[in-house]
Amino acid sequence: MTQSMRIGRSAAAGRRGMVATGHPLASGAALQVLAAGGNAVDAAVAAAGVLGVVQPMMSGLGGDTFMLVYRRREGRVWAVCGSGPAPGGATREYFVERGYAKMPLRGMLSVSVPGAVAAMEEALARWGSGRFPLSRLLEPAVRYAEEGAPVARRVAGWIRETAPVLARYPSSARIFLPGGRPPEEGDLLVQRDLAASLRAVAAGGAKAFYEGPIAERIGAYSRANGGLLTAQDLAGYRVEVAEPVRATFRGITVFTTPPPSQGFLLHEMLNILEDVDLGAWGSADWVHWPVEAKKLAFADRVAYLGDPRFVPSPLDRLLDSAHAARRRAEIDPVRAADAARGGLASEVPGDTTYFCVADVEGNLVSYITSLSAAFGCGEVVEGTGIMLNNRAGRGFELTAGHPNVIAPGKRTMHTLVPYMAFQGEAPWLVWGTPGGDAQSQWDLQVLLNLVAAGMGVQEAVEAPRWTSFPGTDPATIESPFELRMEEGFPAPTLAELERRGHRVQRQGPLGGGGGVQAIVVDGARGVYLGGSDPRTDGCAIGL
Repeated sequence: MTQSMRIGRSAAAGRRGMVATGHPLASGAALQVLAAGGNAVDAAVAAAGVLGVVQPMMSGLGGDTFMLVYRRREGRVWAVCGSGPAPGGATREYFVERGYAKMPLRGMLSVSVPGAVAAMEEALARWGSGRFPLSRLLEPAVRYAEEGAPVARRVAGWIRETAPVLARYPSSARIFLPGGRPPEEGDLLVQRDLAASLRAVAAGGAKAFYEGPIAERIGAYSRANGGLLTAQDLAGYRVEVAEPVRATFRGITVFTTPPPSQGFLLHEMLNILEDVDLGAWGSADWVHWPVEAKKLAFADRVAYLGDPRFVPSPLDRLLDSAHAARRRAEIDPVRAADAARGGLASEVPGDTTYFCVADVEGNLVSYITSLSAAFGCGEVVEGTGIMLNNRAGRGFELTAGHPNVIAPGKRTMHTLVPYMAFQGEAPWLVWGTPGGDAQSQWDLQVLLNLVAAGMGVQEAVEAPRWTSFPGTDPATIESPFELRMEEGFPAPTLAELERRGHRVQRQGPLGGGGGVQAIVVDGARGVYLGGSDPRTDGCAIGL
């Protein structure tokens, strides 16, 4: 990064804790829990509850959640996979017989079983401090839903951009388009039905969501509006706690969630780049090699990965050093690839909110939760205030034999990816971002900014980023490659990338999207350093 490039924010610092979220009200709620003696998981649950209210386009009770939890006492990282499966009636034949060539992106046929509430409760039961019941942790969320929360600038922009979708569904339009128009920045967004649902979950836990009146209302609304999700689908849901996937890069161990999360994409890209000289930050090689590694890793994901409960998982082979060496050899150092295919050896037959929390004991949480597209399926379940996800519509394929083809009870491959990184045995970095298929790309760049360019955490978060499109989304996967570059890269770099065959699309400053939140653990000085992305409304706060 050049000396002339200015950084808009300073890193936050704290000794007793750190919170970095995409919205100030969520950061404030989490910080209050830490200050009152709660631990990182307690604070994360409070933050998640508030984010589902104040960033309604990104997350909520109707979404999915993945997280990593590090407990210093045990010296161990756990992965929580709150990914919901397709409904019991969601067969490939059901969609094909009705004329679908691809999954519908909106409406009740795009919905999978929400996993967010079960993930929240599971984490609190296993690793919470025990001092804060769910009812207390959700109090701020209930209050903001009941009394209204001021609409942040970027939230207002999302509602305005998605207004044509929300207007299709009366239950959504009444909440988000009052009087037929989207709210402006600073207007109060009141969600009283959601407040009632949050109170029910606060009092009864996950059971109050997956069974009883809420589940029955969701099932009845789905049935009345052409969906497949039933109350029985909700009652049968169970969250998964698993071992994280890990890989090393230049002496650093990186953890992420296992499939159906596609977090391994970062690992495969790092493996490919392990022995590559990337040059200085902002040079053509600094961009070209990671972009080409991205194309290969994403092609492997599309070709081989699905729900491990339904299809064999070749993850060990995809993360093998020999596979990385083969893929690295496929990259032309002076020419961009126009296409990429899965590259395993022949004998073996891809919108959100992210935040992270650290506490005084050294515990860490990396938490990502999502409705998938902005406002998910677009439909609020009447009388509940709950916006359901469209993860099935965004993720599943309808091609027969594809590893990610839809099937009853199957989980789609998932863009949600939280990360942690250790130096030796000690935790060093917690980070992630919303952004669908751009998540692994932006997370890669933040890590390279820290490890290879020597940036500080806030500088690494704010630095100009590239995005290689398309990713794994079935709706756009056949589009030609283009390289979207935020303003701030040197002009000679852009010219050289174009000479190498990249279709460069220029964006404005901080114009590429995302909302990276990051915490660096500075063990030598006993402090946390927090970075928060100016591309969203959030902030990092230390304690």
